[in-house]
Amino acid sequence: MSALLAQDEASRTLSPDQVTPDADPIEATRARLVGTPLPTDRLRGWLVTAFVGVLAAIVRFQNLGFPTDKGTPVFDEKHYVPQAWQMLRNGWFEDNPGYELTVHPPLGKVMIAIGEALFGYNGWGWRFTAALCGALMVVMVVRIARRLTRSTLLGGIAGILLIADGVSHIQSRMGMLDIFQAFFVLAAFACVLLDRDLVRQRLMRAVEAGWATESPYGPRLGVRWWRLAGGALLGLSCGVKWSGLYFMAAYFLLTIVFDLTARRAVGVRHPWWGTLLRDALPGLLAFLALPIVVYVACYAPWFASETGVYRHRVETGGTDAWSVVKGAVGSLFQWHEKVLDFHEHLVTRPESQHPWESKPWVWPMSLRPMLYYYEGGTTACGEAKCVSATMLIGTPALWWLSLPMLGWGLWRMFSRFDWRWAAVVTAYLAGYLPWFLNLDRQMYFFYATPMAAFLVLGITLGLGHVLGKATDGPERRRTGLLAVALYVGLVVANFAWLWPILNGDSITEWRWQAELWLPSWR
Repeated sequence: MSALLAQDEASRTLSPDQVTPDADPIEATRARLVGTPLPTDRLRGWLVTAFVGVLAAIVRFQNLGFPTDKGTPVFDEKHYVPQAWQMLRNGWFEDNPGYELTVHPPLGKVMIAIGEALFGYNGWGWRFTAALCGALMVVMVVRIARRLTRSTLLGGIAGILLIADGVSHIQSRMGMLDIFQAFFVLAAFACVLLDRDLVRQRLMRAVEAGWATESPYGPRLGVRWWRLAGGALLGLSCGVKWSGLYFMAAYFLLTIVFDLTARRAVGVRHPWWGTLLRDALPGLLAFLALPIVVYVACYAPWFASETGVYRHRVETGGTDAWSVVKGAVGSLFQWHEKVLDFHEHLVTRPESQHPWESKPWVWPMSLRPMLYYYEGGTTACGEAKCVSATMLIGTPALWWLSLPMLGWGLWRMFSRFDWRWAAVVTAYLAGYLPWFLNLDRQMYFFYATPMAAFLVLGITLGLGHVLGKATDGPERRRTGLLAVALYVGLVVANFAWLWPILNGDSITEWRWQAELWLPSWR
């Protein structure tokens, strides 16, 4: 760790707050535009990433086939796992409305079906791709945090924190859809950050060549492949669940703000008009048109089928709303209309309220978890009565800091114009705020799955403040490092305490009760 800290300090150069009036204009512009460069320890960075990634795979894949309900799926796996098996049997499309529960796009179920194709219809089969995506998310978080903080040490810490998050852990070990959406949303976020750095590198080359301000709107930036990749990944996230639409809007606005500040940093005379004319329209193509194309492509097997669910809804007397659109396209519209109607009427009724339902105001601190599996009649713990349970719960040492993280992030975002906090807070709120639009709807804590990675990234940025700057004295840095190490140890210890109820281990009744810290957890 000391070697990582030393390398972190060595990688620091002139930062924006160190720019003086007599500084070289090119270097001053570089400091404002590019900021602190990435750490130079590329090999060490990838070794840390690989180590944390392997650790994540071990934790996520251990005993993956347990628990099951006498060999069948548990909780909401009962919806998606059989649908995925049906898709595998049919040729990657669904042909049975499943009691009106074919209410999500096909991609998430295709992902589950890939694991079932490899390992069969069992716990390993229907959870394999979820665990793989969960482990890869840890790898992405290491690289994203390293890019945000310019610190390999903090990147590795972010990966450890995500491994120790109960929500990410459980959802990576369930045959459900949410981990796939979280995976694509996080990958798109990485592309947004890469696009930001690439844009600023291109503008810096224009500054060095002397033509960055020849046009009052600034230079054209060429094809931005990372932005296009981000748009495609957001189309895939919508192919899992429609809530990916909110991330499309959030990331588009985020890139526009990044482009505006970049043009202002190089001295463009009309940065607002330059951003509008040269960045906004291509941004709409990347974050609206391309995701739509990718989303529709997710239905390619359905279009190619003859027996797909609602495939001939127009011909068989569908609704009148889309009767003007004929053929398969019209049937797809009518299917979407039916799905939208299902979600609009999925409301909480007092006489049929789900015992583990929760509203979004309790999600940030994981105040109302969800019980996925419970078996109270075992004796595997060595006593007459044992409990084996799996509960979706956010590690308190992480999730109980959600509101302080968000408050500090908003302050840094609006008072210090810190782009790193702006990126993380925007992504976090894109996964959170939209759920307040319809509070009558049935909601559950697992909807917060995409928020977990951004919570970890926000906490990691906060730990960077605790660690201190490279310009701080060695005593300050050592004190900061001790505080960070103690906090990471607390998170890991908290995760270890929760381990039995995150994995369905057989424990005594006393231990089960000791795991339930709050009345709302019962």
